[in-house]
Amino acid sequence: MTNLDPKPGVSISTLAYEYPRGSRVPEHAHGSDQLIYAIRGVMEVFSGQSVWLIPPHFALWIPARTYHRIRMHGAVSMRTLYLRPGLASALREGCAVLHVTPLLRELIVETVRVGQLRARHRHERALRDLVVLHLESASPVPTFVTMPVEPRALAVAQPVLADPGQSRPLAALCADAGASVRTIQRAFRKDVGTDFESWRRQVRLMKAVELLVSGSAIKEVAFAVGYHQSSAFVEMFRRTLGTTPKAWISALRKLD
Repeated sequence: MTNLDPKPGVSISTLAYEYPRGSRVPEHAHGSDQLIYAIRGVMEVFSGQSVWLIPPHFALWIPARTYHRIRMHGAVSMRTLYLRPGLASALREGCAVLHVTPLLRELIVETVRVGQLRARHRHERALRDLVVLHLESASPVPTFVTMPVEPRALAVAQPVLADPGQSRPLAALCADAGASVRTIQRAFRKDVGTDFESWRRQVRLMKAVELLVSGSAIKEVAFAVGYHQSSAFVEMFRRTLGTTPKAWISALRKLD
């Protein structure tokens, strides 16, 4: 990767790039903290065992020297900020999905338009301070899953991640992977820290959040993530996030 980190005297550097459907960014890391944001399209970002789905209402914060790779489901208009390490000191040490309000979106777009924010320029310094303020106050969103490491468990996990709506029983998935249910459950508990069905619910939740913020109806979302009855989906969502999908998306829009 080309070195996109801020040069001396620069607080934030930027990148705007248009990716066609199916594009992939190979694994890499930067010396700067990074905010990956797409004004259009959905990104799938991988780092270690974690996977995030990032629709346009969200951005992914990636601390400096964190290796990651990106896959584009469709065409993606990416706008990325590279921040001098420690500039947004209030943000957590690990990766995090952040809610992007309309104001934060415009701040990101304006920063990319300017190209780089230099500390000695008054206007650019003010813009930098606004960006950092809104990044540090952005609400985190639980849209990630941890993938198993054991090869057969990974073979079970991958088709579920690719299609969260499919409802094949674990026994059938295990048979395809050439392992017993007991072996796969043991691998999930060791690598992920939970059983397979709990993991599959988290995958479905991640996909559901993406669909909800894109404006899909609750009934459509429930069917898309494998629930035949929307009431069962609503109960899963409420049990996991402590609120119903309707109340959650309403609260998100109020932040806008």
